[in-house]
Amino acid sequence: MLNNSNEDSEEDEEEGDGGRAKYVSIVTIFFSGFIPGFLRKLACFRRVVMLNVPSQSFPAASSQQRVAPAGQSGRNKVALKPGHSLMDWIRVAKSGRDLTGLRGRLIDVTEEELQKHNTRDDCWTCIRGMVYNVSPYMDFHPGGEEELMKAAGIDGTDLFDQVHRWVNYESMLKECLVGRMAVKASTALKAQSAIKDSITHLNGLAPPPPPTSMLPPAFLTPPSPSSSLQPSAALPPPQPKDARPRYDWFQTDVTVNIVVYTKRKLPSSGCTIVDLQDGVLRVEVLLGKMSYILRQRLAQEVDGSVAVQTACAVGKIHVSMRKAAKGKWEELGEPLEFHDSLFRKKDRAIFYRECMLVSKTAVTHDTWVFRLQLPLGTLMHVPVGKHIYLKAVIQDREVVKPYTPVEETLVPATLDSTQGTATSDIFLMIKVYPDGGLTPHLNNLNIGDHLSVSSPDGSFSLRLLREVTHLYLLAAGTGFTPMARVIRLALQDLGSLRKTKLMFFNRQERDILWHSELDGLAAENERFQVEYILSEPCDGWTGRKGRVEASMLTDFLVRPEGSKVFVCVCGPSAFTELTVGLVRQHCFSEEEIHAFQG
Repeated sequence: MLNNSNEDSEEDEEEGDGGRAKYVSIVTIFFSGFIPGFLRKLACFRRVVMLNVPSQSFPAASSQQRVAPAGQSGRNKVALKPGHSLMDWIRVAKSGRDLTGLRGRLIDVTEEELQKHNTRDDCWTCIRGMVYNVSPYMDFHPGGEEELMKAAGIDGTDLFDQVHRWVNYESMLKECLVGRMAVKASTALKAQSAIKDSITHLNGLAPPPPPTSMLPPAFLTPPSPSSSLQPSAALPPPQPKDARPRYDWFQTDVTVNIVVYTKRKLPSSGCTIVDLQDGVLRVEVLLGKMSYILRQRLAQEVDGSVAVQTACAVGKIHVSMRKAAKGKWEELGEPLEFHDSLFRKKDRAIFYRECMLVSKTAVTHDTWVFRLQLPLGTLMHVPVGKHIYLKAVIQDREVVKPYTPVEETLVPATLDSTQGTATSDIFLMIKVYPDGGLTPHLNNLNIGDHLSVSSPDGSFSLRLLREVTHLYLLAAGTGFTPMARVIRLALQDLGSLRKTKLMFFNRQERDILWHSELDGLAAENERFQVEYILSEPCDGWTGRKGRVEASMLTDFLVRPEGSKVFVCVCGPSAFTELTVGLVRQHCFSEEEIHAFQG
């Protein structure tokens, strides 16, 4: 990481002990509400070599934990307002709110830009080359806003290190990350010179070209008339910033590792899909509307197991595989078609892997939960609201249909819906139609049979639910399946939501999916409400009857004053088209409506 130039470091040393002493008292409780952990070094602007992080003394030599008088802790806390404890801050960080003001974008921050954000309501600070918007944390800081404001608009690394060098600030402030500090011209030139003088290779891969595009325009002065006769001596013109992801690889005696640098903030789960089949490694990273793909035939054998670690805040993905035999690889492998490529997601070919049917459980008289097991070597998590495609060859014809995965039960025991990890099983709730194109084939599969399953797809994003206070769900039949995980997410992880309402359309009462589970959830949680509408009810039915129409939605789609509302719709195509039109008639904008597929 480049956070200070060499000149800055030398100036700090010249200040001596007197210069350091004046900072000791002002950082006593800087970020003291953070969860302790080991400080992980970020590798900002790192090229191809891993940095060896020196061990740190604990506490730091200048820490007040060392110098505070006997009987004093060195921590002057202030009384926090109710609802502003450490756990309250964690809930805020996990709520999905935009805590940066940049709507998830990561930017390069110049010193001039950093200095502009120096007020209580717009407070940025830099720690180890990474810039954070700490304004949302002001009321949660045990030391009060006065201490945080001492680092407002400046590089607070030295202040932070004097007392809290070991604190895991990355975890506590990851949702407040604005971006990286821009490289200073002098530092960038030195880095270029070092690379030019001694180019190193990592396992056979040359480093990328020097970052000339990171030099500020003011530094790239035009050549003088005399120098124009010698173009080779002039500095190259600035190039457009390369926003494409890049990757490196490295190895140990027992592992081979690939690191992808996406150059943007990542969602908490579901962005990386890894498939290792017959010695071919395919890594796909989903980046909004884009998809980045690595595809190589590995040089030697690995044992088939794959591990993935993601640093979401800095956009780094680490894929690790164990070698079948110890030893050094001369190269990673042979690049295949589409290797190191960035596509628009809609333009890439859909990739399938063969999954095995391991169980089938009845939900209603004609609906089943199919449990499919991913093959060894595949890591994939389907994010909330995304669907997959099932593909089968039936009577010499390829049939493809979209389905949205559900959980094994309506509300599993886990407490966090957004932090899903890659799992080995996919659960699909599917209604079997006797004359359907694919479902009779699925119903006739035996345990142990295989089925082609695609990677996740779909336009739904959790960002759509940011700061939503009232969520309305309109589902017909198996159109309920996308809603199942959204309901779980809404009730467990979205603190801004005050009410989630489901209007569920079916033909008969026996067709209602997870009927008892939905009733139980509504009875236990006052924030959830469900209403059933039957088109062919029995004589004993006391609920509402009919099909979707404008009058039904008048009382359902309520917009309380000061609220932020959102509507999700899913069902047969005719139902979805009609319902979306009716919702628009109730003065809902396009941005407030999402129609699920599958």
